[in-house]
Amino acid sequence: MSQKNIYLIVGLIVISLLGVLLLQLDMIRKGMDVNAQRYDEAVQDVLRFVAEELEDKEALEISYLTNSGYNNSDGTSAIRPGELTRQLKRSSPLLNGNIQFNESYSYRLKLQTQYAATDLADRIDRNFLDRKLQSAFKNAKLAGSLEYGVYDSRNHEFIIRNGRLLSAMGADTTRHQDLLRSKYRVSLYDGDNEVPGYLLAFSPEKESVIFSSIWGNLAASVLFVGLILGCFVYTIYVILQQKKLSEMKTDFINNMTHEFKTPIATISLATDSIISPKISSDPEKVKRFANIIKQENKRMNNQVEKVLQMAKLDKSKLNLNLTAVDLHQTIEEAVEYICLQVEPRGGTVETELLADPAIVEGDLTHLSSLINNLLDNANKYSPDAPKILVSTRNVPRGVEVTVKDHGLGMTREARKNIFDRFYRVHTGDRHDVKGFGLGLSYVKTITEIHNGSITVKSELGKGSSFIVTFPYRQE
Repeated sequence: MSQKNIYLIVGLIVISLLGVLLLQLDMIRKGMDVNAQRYDEAVQDVLRFVAEELEDKEALEISYLTNSGYNNSDGTSAIRPGELTRQLKRSSPLLNGNIQFNESYSYRLKLQTQYAATDLADRIDRNFLDRKLQSAFKNAKLAGSLEYGVYDSRNHEFIIRNGRLLSAMGADTTRHQDLLRSKYRVSLYDGDNEVPGYLLAFSPEKESVIFSSIWGNLAASVLFVGLILGCFVYTIYVILQQKKLSEMKTDFINNMTHEFKTPIATISLATDSIISPKISSDPEKVKRFANIIKQENKRMNNQVEKVLQMAKLDKSKLNLNLTAVDLHQTIEEAVEYICLQVEPRGGTVETELLADPAIVEGDLTHLSSLINNLLDNANKYSPDAPKILVSTRNVPRGVEVTVKDHGLGMTREARKNIFDRFYRVHTGDRHDVKGFGLGLSYVKTITEIHNGSITVKSELGKGSSFIVTFPYRQE
C-alpha cells in the first residue's frame, strides 16, 4: 500500500471519528437540556402541588369552623353571625332588597379574612409543609437534591427554611440569596387580596443530578468511541507494520537473489573452464576449479540452511539437543574461523575469557551458530581493519558474552529494529555489506529459546557491543 493511500485512510478515519464524537457530544448536550427541562418542570409541579395542599388544608379548617359555629371554650360565640350580617348590610346596599343574605357564607368570609390577616409564620403548619414537600420530592425522585424556603412578602424576609423557623437556625444570607434568585417559586394563598408570600426551592446539586441521569449513555459513548479509536490505532499500526514487512521482504529477496547469483555465476564459469580442452588437460587447474565449485556450493548451502533455520523458528519446529556446552571452547572455535576472514583485511580478533565456570546448558550447534553470527556481523560492519573483542564474565544468574567491534555503529532507530527479521542497517555509500537481515533475528530467537537475554549498545561511528547472557546449567 502506498504512502498516499495510507494517509488517505488515516484522514478518512480521523474525519469519521471526529464526526461520530461531535454527534455524540451534541446528543449528550440535547439529552442534558431535555433532562434539565424535565427537572425544572418536576420541581415546579411539586411546589405547585404543595401550595395547593396548603390552601386545601386551610379551606378544610375554615369549612369545619363554619359548620361548628366557631364557638369559644366557654360556649359563647366568638363571632355573632347576626351582627356580622347587619354590618355587611350597612356597608353594602346590594344586600338590601330581595337578596337573601346567607349568614353562613358571611361567617365563612369573616373566617377567611381573619386567616388572611394572620402572620404567615403562624398560618403555615411547618410539619405539614415539610412532610408534604419531602413526600412529593421523593415521589418525583428529587429527594436530597433540593432546599426550600417560605418568603414573607409583607415583611420581606424568609420565615421558614427546610422545615425550620429561621429564628431557630439563624440567618444564612448566601442561601437566602440563592433562594431569591431561584426560578423555582409559587405564590402561597393567591386567593387572598394580597399574596402573603412565596414557596421557593433551590437545587445546589442540579447539575450533578442531571449529569447522573445521562451518565450511563455518556459512559457507553466514551467506551464505544474508545473502542473505535483503539481499533483505528491498531489498524494503522498493522498497516504500517505490514508495509514495513513488505519492504523488508522485498529487500530480502533482492539480497538473496544477489547472494545466490554470484556463486551461481562463479560455478557456471568454473564449469565452463573445466570442460574446455585447454583446462581439462591440466589436472591442477581442474582441481582448482573443482575446489571453487565446491566452495561456492557450500556457500549457497549455508545461505539456504540459514533461511530454512529461520523458517523452522517461525513455525516453532526447532528441536534442541540440550547438553553441557563450554562457551569458551565454542568461542575459541568461532574466533579461529572468523580470523580467516578478518586477518586478510588487516584486522584482529582478541578474547578475554574470564568466566569461571563457563558451562551452560544448550544446543551446541545453535550456540555455535549464534557466536558465529555475532562475529560475522562485527566483521561485516567494521572498516577495512576490523578490531573485534570477545569477552566473557560471570554474572549473578549466568555467563555473559560480549562481542564488541569498532565499526560503523548504529543510530537509535537502528538499535530499536536491529533484531527484526529482514531488517538491515543502512550503510550509506558502502555496498559491500551483504546479508539477508536474518542473522541477528536468529541470534535473538536462539538466545530466548535458551532462556537467555540479549542487549545492544551502539553509537554511530564508534562501534557496537552485543551482550548475551546465558543461565548456568542446572545440575
